[in-house]
This record gives sequence, structure tokens and C-alpha cells, in this order.
Amino acid sequence: MGQWRKRQSKKKTQRSTESDRNRTHTLSLSLSLSSRVIAKKEMLKFLKGVVGGSSAGLKDLPYNIGDPYPSAWGSWSHFRGTSKDDGSPVSIFSLSGSNPQDGHLAAGRNGVKRLRTVRHPTILSFLHSTEVETFDGTTTKVTIYMVTEPVMPLSDKIKELGLEGTQRDEYCALGLRQIAKAVSFLNNDCKLVHGNVCLASVVVTPTLDWKLHAFDVLSEFDGNTGSASGPMLQYEWLVGSQYKSLEFAKSDWSSIRKSPPWAIDSWGLGCLIYELFSGNKLGKTEEMRNTASIPKSLLPDYQRLLSSMPSRRLNTSKLLENSEYFQNKMVDTIHFMEILTLKDSVEKDTFFRKLPNLAEQLPRPIVLKKLLPLLASALEFGSAAAPALTALFKMGSWLSAEEFSLKVLPTIVKLFASQDRAMRVRLLQHIDQYGESLSAQVVDEQVYPGVASGFSDTSAFLRELTLKSMLVLAPKLSQRTMSTSLLKYLSKLQVDEEPAIRTNTTILLGNIASYLNEGTRKRVLINAFTVRALRDTFSPARGAGLMAICATSSYYDITEIATRILPNVVVLTIDPDCDVRSKAFQAIDQFLQLVKQYHEKMNAGDPEGAAGSGISSIPGNASLLGWAMSSLTKGKSSEQAQLAAMNSGTPLASKSSIASSESGTPHTTTPPICVSSSTDLADQDQPIPVSPTSTDGWGEIENGVHEEHESDKDGWDDIEPLEEPKPSPALANIQAAQKRPVLQPVSQPKPQATNMLPKSKLKATKNKDDDLWGSIAAPAPKTSSKPLNMKTAGSLDDDDPWAAIAAPPPTTRAKPLSAGRGRGAKPVAPKLGAQRINRTSSSGM
Repeated sequence: MGQWRKRQSKKKTQRSTESDRNRTHTLSLSLSLSSRVIAKKEMLKFLKGVVGGSSAGLKDLPYNIGDPYPSAWGSWSHFRGTSKDDGSPVSIFSLSGSNPQDGHLAAGRNGVKRLRTVRHPTILSFLHSTEVETFDGTTTKVTIYMVTEPVMPLSDKIKELGLEGTQRDEYCALGLRQIAKAVSFLNNDCKLVHGNVCLASVVVTPTLDWKLHAFDVLSEFDGNTGSASGPMLQYEWLVGSQYKSLEFAKSDWSSIRKSPPWAIDSWGLGCLIYELFSGNKLGKTEEMRNTASIPKSLLPDYQRLLSSMPSRRLNTSKLLENSEYFQNKMVDTIHFMEILTLKDSVEKDTFFRKLPNLAEQLPRPIVLKKLLPLLASALEFGSAAAPALTALFKMGSWLSAEEFSLKVLPTIVKLFASQDRAMRVRLLQHIDQYGESLSAQVVDEQVYPGVASGFSDTSAFLRELTLKSMLVLAPKLSQRTMSTSLLKYLSKLQVDEEPAIRTNTTILLGNIASYLNEGTRKRVLINAFTVRALRDTFSPARGAGLMAICATSSYYDITEIATRILPNVVVLTIDPDCDVRSKAFQAIDQFLQLVKQYHEKMNAGDPEGAAGSGISSIPGNASLLGWAMSSLTKGKSSEQAQLAAMNSGTPLASKSSIASSESGTPHTTTPPICVSSSTDLADQDQPIPVSPTSTDGWGEIENGVHEEHESDKDGWDDIEPLEEPKPSPALANIQAAQKRPVLQPVSQPKPQATNMLPKSKLKATKNKDDDLWGSIAAPAPKTSSKPLNMKTAGSLDDDDPWAAIAAPPPTTRAKPLSAGRGRGAKPVAPKLGAQRINRTSSSGM
């Protein structure tokens, strides 16, 4: 009894389990059926709403359909379009039929398939295609959409360009050459027959290239295979009777198979030539007998293309090789650019030197839309030489500002990374043509790193061009870049061996002073102008220093004027150069006027107002600075001769460097354009803290004016040299003038010595302004001293470089000088040099 109950209970459990399984299976089937029904409904919904009209475009097509063009080949419609991803322009072709078996749709599918598989630079580029069925009540409409690169019908483009005469013939020759290449590629290389070459089957790209399309009738050609011309047999009714050759119009397929593969398309090319030059659409075949509009150089080839015998028709490849019509300036220029990589450097250099003048003779639309993109691409990928930049800038000047930023500037920015010295020279020579179009971010992040390499280049000409370019680029640099990089390079250029570079460096500092923040100006300007520029052996450099100080007078407080500027300027009132003396008196008058104003305010009992009032520049400072640059050009030849005499016939500056300074002078006289930056530290009221190891090269700034005097310390010890060239004798003068002796004979009392003690204890505390300008009165030594950036801490106490410049006292001779120029463990080594220095000094006396 108990066992029977167990069996009954087990059977119930099995039946319930099977029932649950059945219910689960039924539920899964119902869910599957419902999902399929939903999917079908979604599909029907998509098919019903897939076409929202040509203006709205296809909902699921990744392109937007725009306005239609007035003409297109056959039954196709041609629309403008844009990509939904990036908005780039495209062309969209559509073909509609009443049912899927429509003959037009079958031919359209053949054309789409052929265009997708056949690729050539002169054949329309395929991007995307789709076929959609739409239901409208009881009827079904099938539409094929084909997306290609952006193009325009040839007939519309010819009207838009409006070319006439020779320019029209040259452009037509360029386009016909491209279509002849496409036909030759199909016939001779692919053994394909287009079947309907005419004006409507040609489209034009934005770069004015002609491209062949309308491949609906395109088919294989093989004379040994009877079924090779299948599509042409099926769709020959799509071709207008006026475009058919005699054998094609008669449907003589046996004759067609025996003819060359180019016979039918050569006839079509003749139809294209007639429509192109007559300006009318071909109505009937007999109209092509009228050759009045055909150019004379093309007429023989035109007649051979339309030969009544298929075997005697001109092959398009022979047309390209032998026709005189394709030999003109435009075709030759574009052809040279297309095969530029095959040319040697001599051919490239000759071509690019002629290109600027040649571009003026070509149609302006062709130059800007076709030649300019080719040139920019060649420069960007390195196949074009540096002379091509001249042509690029000339063509770019014909563009609007917006087009220039889009078509030319990206190429220029990439070229700044080039290591080609000739390329960098061309870029810097024309920087005034495009510098204002560069954004501050592009200049700071992409342009300046490439330009900065020119500061340390071995070529003086390139160093000077780089220096002058900063007048355009510096206003767009960030404060960080100016403080940590630009000023470091300028500090080295201020002791450059070329006097023109040293002079232009001072001029540049005066021009860009307004873009420096307050802390940087206090650290840099006075040291750069007084310690460096006013002590230069090149008189135009001293004159530039005087005018730079006057132009930046608003940045100095009254203490700096009285203790650091006026003492250094007064010495120049007895300068050997008349121009320098005149500028020195002007500067003294200007700064004394400022001191008098301060004195009057103090007497009026307003010390706080006197201390807090800003020192404003006297009107005319900007013109004075510009005049200094102009006067630099005028006096160079005499100054160079004077300098050569002082250095025993050794010139300081090369002729090329001086000439480059003269040519660049008008550019530097233009006032710099201010470009404000939201991140500039100059906008802050307080100067940024300065590191004790500042890298701009003009020393460190202390909190107090008395503390930063430091006996006119210029602070070059904390800089690693960028280059260490062997100094010239004149450069040795400049470097020696900056190594102040530890002890000198005291010729007059120093009342301010106790007030101007520096914080640093590394140098002597005695005033070093006793005999600064001996380098002006005395000739330069024949022996060169070590460069400034090579001096060590030990040499500061052992050397006496001022003895090489200053006139010695009458009672002292070689003995004190040899003692002063001892070099540590080898005191006897400088003996001969000391004697030579004394002889030079005595001869200078």
C-alpha cells in the first residue's frame, strides 16, 4: 500500500513537470512569433517612410540630399548633398522606376556596379549606393541612390566660369585631355566600351578636373566572344541616336566586334568636342559636319575621330601623344605638377622660379582652384622645393582672408617643422604676408618651436631673419614662452659676433617690451640696454640702445633712472660717433625732465604721489625708436669701416648680414600689433616671482631697487650656452667689457657705494662704473679672450679684462697687466699676450 502511494505521487510529479515544459515552450514560440511580427512591422514602416522627399533626404542614408542640378545624364537626377558625419559635400544621383524589372533600373544597376569597381583619377569616384522600394497605395516605386565625390555638370561649370578666347581654349584642352585619358584607360587597358561619351556624361570637380561617368551601357569588349557586349546589346536604346556611330546606329554587331575597342568611344569623343565648342547640344549626326567652331589645331584629330570607317578612327592614346592642341601653357603647367615627383631638382628649381610670372598669365579661377591645391600638396609632402613658396604666397594673396586660412595656412604651419634651411629662410622672408592670419595658439604651440631653431643656427643670415620675425610673432606668444625661451635666445644674440644682429636684438627688445610682464621688464630691460647695448663697440648698436631706453622710459621708476640709467647715458656724451652723442644728449634731456618732475612733486609735499605716479614717456618715443632703425641703415658702411680700422683690418659683420639688416629695416619700423591673451601674466598687477636661476639671461630681479643694482650685474652666469663659437676680436672687446675687475684704482669718490650693496656675496662690493667706456676710446686687443658664457668663478677674481680696452696710466706698463691677467697655476703663460695688449693700447693712444 505504501509503495503504490509512492508510485502515484511520482507519476503526478512527472505529469506536472511535463506540463510546465509545454507551457514554457509555448510561451517561447509566442514570443518568437511576436518578435518576428514586430520586425516585419518595423521593416514595412521603414520602407514606407524611407523617402521623405528630395529636400529632407533619406532617413537612414548617411547623407543629406540638397538642391538638384538642372541637368543630368539620361534618366538620372543629380543632387547636391552633404555627409551627416562631418558635413563634407557630396553628389547624389537618383534613378527611379515603376517596378524592379524596369529597363532603366537594370541599366542603372550596371552603371553603379561598374562605377564601384573601375577606379581611375579621371573617372568619377564612387562613395556609396543603396536601392529603396517605396509603397504608395497600390503602386511600388523603386529608387537607386548613388553617392559620389562632389561634382557639377560640365555644361553648368562652363557657364559659371565664363572664360573666353585663349583662356577658354586652354581650359578646354586641359579637360579634354583628362577625358581622353579616361577613355583610353577604358578601351586600351580594361578592354571596356563606354558606349555614350558626350557632354552630359562629363562632370567637373571643385578643383576643376573633368571626370567621366554614366556607365549604364558600359560593357566588356572582346572580338572573339559573341556575348561580350551584353549590356550594350541590352541597353543600346538608352543612347541617343545623334551620338551613335554608323555601325552602332545600324546595330551591326558583327562589324562592331571586328572593330577596334576604341571605335565607338572615339566617335563619342568627337561628339563631345563638337558640343563643347559649338555651345549647343547635338541634335542630329549631320550637325557635326559644321567645323567652324572647332579650333584649327584640333580639327585634323577631330575629323579622324569621326571617320566613317571604324578601323581608321583615331585611338585616344594617339590623340594624347600627338595632338598639337594639348600643347599650351596651362596643360604643360598642370602636367608638370602632376608628375612632379619624377622631376629632378634642377627641373623643379627652374619651374618654380618661373611659376609666379606664369600664374599671372593663366585664368585666375584655374590657378586658385586647380594649381594652388596641387602646389600646397607638393610642398606639404616634400616634393616641391623652397622656391615654390614664392608662388604659393603670390597665389594666396589673391584669396580672401577666410579662403587663405583654409587653403594656405595649414600648409605653412606644417612647413615650419621642416629642417630645410632654404625653406625656413623663405618662410621667414614672407612672414609679414601671413603672420597676422596666424592665431595665438598656433603660433605658440606649432610655429614658434620651429622658428626658434633659427636663433642658434650657424648662418648669420638665418639668425637675423629669425630675430626680425619675432616682431610679428612675439605679440602672439604666451608669457611662459617669452620668459623661458624667447628672452633666453635674445640674451645670446645680444653678444652675437655679427654687429647687425646685436643691434637688431636691442631694437626688438624695445619693440616687444610692452608684451612683457612687469617683473620680466624690470629684470631684463635695464640690463639689456645699459650693460649690453650702451657698451657695444658697434656705434649703431649703442645708438639703438639709447633710443630703446627712451622708448621704454615709462617702465622705469625714478630710482632706476637716477642710479642706473643716467650714469650710463652721460658717458656717451663724449662718444666718438656724432650720432651716438646726439642721441645721448636727447636721452639725458628726457630723463632729466622726468627727474625734475619728481623733484617738483617732492617739494610740493606729496612724496607718496611722486613715488606712486607713473613715469610717462615723452611724446615721440615711438618715432625715435623707428628713426634709430632707419639711421642704422644709413651709417653702416662708415661704422663698419671704422670698426675694421679699430680691429686691425678684421671686420665684425659680413656684408650679407649688414645688407640683410638694411633690407629688413623698413619692416622693423612698423609698430607691432598688439594681440591680447586672456592667459597673459601681464594682466596681473603683481609681477610673477622670479627664479634665482632665471633663464632669460639678464640676471635676477630683487625686491628692492638698491638690491638689484649689484654694480650693473648682467647675470649671465646661470645660463648654459646655446653655442660656443670662437669669438672675434671685436666680440672679445664686448665680452671683456662685461667682466668687471674686482679691484680698480679709485679715481673719484663713490657716495652711493654704501647705499647700493647687493645681497650676493660672490662678487666685490666696490662700484664698477669707473672706466666703462675705455672700449670706445681705445682700439680692440689683437688677442681674444674667453667667451662670456665660458667664464668660471675663479676667473672672475684673476682676470682683468678691462686692461685690454682701457688706456693704461702713464706710469704703468706690462708688469701690472701681466699680473692682472694671470691664469691660476700658470701665471707666466699670459706674458706674451700682456705685452701685445700693451702695444695695442699704446698704439691706440
